[in-house]
Amino acid sequence: MTHSFSATGTGALAKTRPAERRRVLVTGAAGNIGSYFAEHAHAAYDLRLMVQAEDEQAAQLQSFGEVVTGDLGDLERLKELCAGIDTVVHLAADPDPSATWSSLLSANITGTYHMLVAAKAAGCRRVIYASSIHAVSGYPTDVQVKTSEPVNPGDLYGVTKCFGEALGRYMAEQEGLSVIALRIGAFQPHAQVRDESAANLLDAWVSRRDLQQLIERCIEVENLQFAIFHGLSNNRFKRLDISDARVLVGYDPQDDLTEEQPRLKEMTELLERSRHALDGDQQSGIREEL
Repeated sequence: MTHSFSATGTGALAKTRPAERRRVLVTGAAGNIGSYFAEHAHAAYDLRLMVQAEDEQAAQLQSFGEVVTGDLGDLERLKELCAGIDTVVHLAADPDPSATWSSLLSANITGTYHMLVAAKAAGCRRVIYASSIHAVSGYPTDVQVKTSEPVNPGDLYGVTKCFGEALGRYMAEQEGLSVIALRIGAFQPHAQVRDESAANLLDAWVSRRDLQQLIERCIEVENLQFAIFHGLSNNRFKRLDISDARVLVGYDPQDDLTEEQPRLKEMTELLERSRHALDGDQQSGIREEL
């Protein structure tokens, strides 16, 4: 079976080194994921927070780290910003699933190339690349996608994320830059998913604290050269399989969308009762040997 990861050396894949303050560059730091990450990670890491412009959003980040301006189209500037950095968390992109090619090309294709090349040129250890569930959203909704299965984008936005994953693997396997791609699901706060209109996120939600945990575990793991992980919470129903992240970096998501909505929770409890009714009092086939 084709693996969606590769390791350096042997031994436990989730090995981390002794605690020390890593220097982390976050692109797209003023966005939803970037700003939450900065607020909750600045105590653990020395953050360099890249924004497009010095505006009000950028000013709100000042207490979390060094705020800098940069453009994904400027390779030389990106090299400067990567200087002295251990890990790049690359979140900056056109995030619109309905975007057309003309708007995706500069940020999601050229910009991703520039970012990975800059990280390599500056001697960074790792890039964590924000891919998306859209890289595999072309699969039928009743299929749980594993990281080892072929990409199947459902839109051009997803196509650009497939490009980033492929480029990341090339940079990891051929150029020596460790890259971990995270296929991020529907990133929403708890308050947002408690509304019944969010039921369509049942199998795709990732809470802010769960994604934060996954990113931090991907920063800390030492001997992964390349990996693709699925960034979903511990939902009762999961469009994407998260077992690789559990095993390889110890991801332990805490949230489940069905717990946030009473109607969905009742439905889940009904399904559990149905399953137990089917099982009945069936005992293990090896009970006599035990």
